[in-house]
Amino acid sequence: MKQKIQNLILSAATGAYKNGELPSSEFPDVEIEAPKIESHGDFSTNIAMIMASIQKMPPRKIAEAIIKHIVDHDKILAKTEIAGPGFINLFINKTSWHFVLRKIHEEGAEYGASSIGNGKKIQVEFVSSNPTGPLHVGHGRGAAVGDAVANILLFCGYDVKKEYYINDSGRQINTLGLSVFLRYKELLGEKIEFPENCYQGDYIREFAEEVRKSRGNKLIEEDEASAVNYCARYAAGNIIDDIKKDLKSFGVTFDRWYSEQSLYDSGKVDNVLSDLRKRKLVYEKDGALWFKTRDYGDEKDRVVVRNNGLTTYFASDIAYHQDKFDRGFEQIIDVWGADHHGYIPRIAASIEAYGHNKDQFNVILVQLVNLLRGGEPVAMSTRTGEFVTLKDVIKEVGPDAARFIFLTRHYESPLDFDLEVAKKKTNENPVFYVQYVHARISSIVRKGREMGISSVTRDDKAIAMLKEPEEIHLIKTMARYPEVVRYSARLMEPHRITFYLMELASSFHAYYNKHRVLADDPLLTGGRLYLVLAVKKVIKNGLTLLGVSAPEKM
Repeated sequence: MKQKIQNLILSAATGAYKNGELPSSEFPDVEIEAPKIESHGDFSTNIAMIMASIQKMPPRKIAEAIIKHIVDHDKILAKTEIAGPGFINLFINKTSWHFVLRKIHEEGAEYGASSIGNGKKIQVEFVSSNPTGPLHVGHGRGAAVGDAVANILLFCGYDVKKEYYINDSGRQINTLGLSVFLRYKELLGEKIEFPENCYQGDYIREFAEEVRKSRGNKLIEEDEASAVNYCARYAAGNIIDDIKKDLKSFGVTFDRWYSEQSLYDSGKVDNVLSDLRKRKLVYEKDGALWFKTRDYGDEKDRVVVRNNGLTTYFASDIAYHQDKFDRGFEQIIDVWGADHHGYIPRIAASIEAYGHNKDQFNVILVQLVNLLRGGEPVAMSTRTGEFVTLKDVIKEVGPDAARFIFLTRHYESPLDFDLEVAKKKTNENPVFYVQYVHARISSIVRKGREMGISSVTRDDKAIAMLKEPEEIHLIKTMARYPEVVRYSARLMEPHRITFYLMELASSFHAYYNKHRVLADDPLLTGGRLYLVLAVKKVIKNGLTLLGVSAPEKM
């Protein structure tokens, strides 16, 4: 509908110019907005005010000329008016909205899809939690955001791949191995002073017990470095397996799991360091090797090789991000925790140093989740190993509620997640509020079948019966869905779809509470069933993009 109105306005401005009522043929893009106040019409444009300086005319005079030359062959408009300094308000005939229903039914699961991505190759890397412990609720929010962003981009015509980067090398993995080895030694009777910087959770003791059962006391006979490395690989492998299971139960799968260690094994980190030396982008200072990231916008230069000869995480991250571009990705999107904000400039600097545009690198920073139970904070401490895992949350509230609630706010805003609210079968629970619409409409259709209505097909006479304000409002709300999806893709903001679905659900509930779908008039019943089945399709499409199910019964 917006496109039709834009075309009418542009054609009218051209007609006014050809008729000599506008002196210039230079017209800006026609911007159409839906007024916040319903009495101001269905759409409004400020084109007359934007054109005033070019046309050297008062905006209201320009507006008058444009309105005069609107040629409405399809009889879309009920009326037009000029408001304020020169806004053009446009009121749409009620029946002109009915084509939206036909479009929804014809396109089905593809309603809202677009080709704005034009096949552009994008990689979305998310979660990427170190395999040193179970996923917690913060990882869950990052997983929901990354997966939804990938789904939305794919729906809008981008060629999207999802990736998990396994940080299976370096100090943290060594600490994991040491933690398990020390607990293993405890099980063999040694008195151990367990370091505070080691991992404290019960899962470490469980791994130690498994190692004891499989290896007996043989690890004690090996040198400590070898024993720690064995424990590290054993624990990390098991943790990754558990992470994969947890994410699968959360509805998240990846196209690739990429090992950090593979960057070292394949020589890619060494190749990057060698290349940086050849291009004189690194220098030695205090026995360490520094990358000149300050030359590319970072606040200071960064170490890539420490004075003890060991590479930093930054070195492998440079190699990893360069490898992404080597694989042909035109845009890369990293989903990180908000505490990684300071890491962005150095990665951006490394990308630019390798000849890529910084705009090809996007970072989504996901803020913390405040876990509540009945409004009271749930105490968590990762240091002591006392935290609620993602598995615990999924088990208690289900994947649908968890994913939907994670996406109810912009990822840059902290999120309060109340476990008790997430379990409620009331409108207080946002996912129930939306899913119930889908289930309710399914129930109406089943009841219709019991009354002898075997199928609902397009009937223009029945559709023409849809004239109630709540019916037109529902259709107008559904008409906005494709635009919401496009904005969500361009801005990488999945919460826009969550907000939209809650708005559509609210519109449906308001309609259902006032009007009977299965009316006494068979023709009206046919039209209303056609309407609510369109709502059902849009609800399902939106939930699918969020990775949430659309139940037939609740």
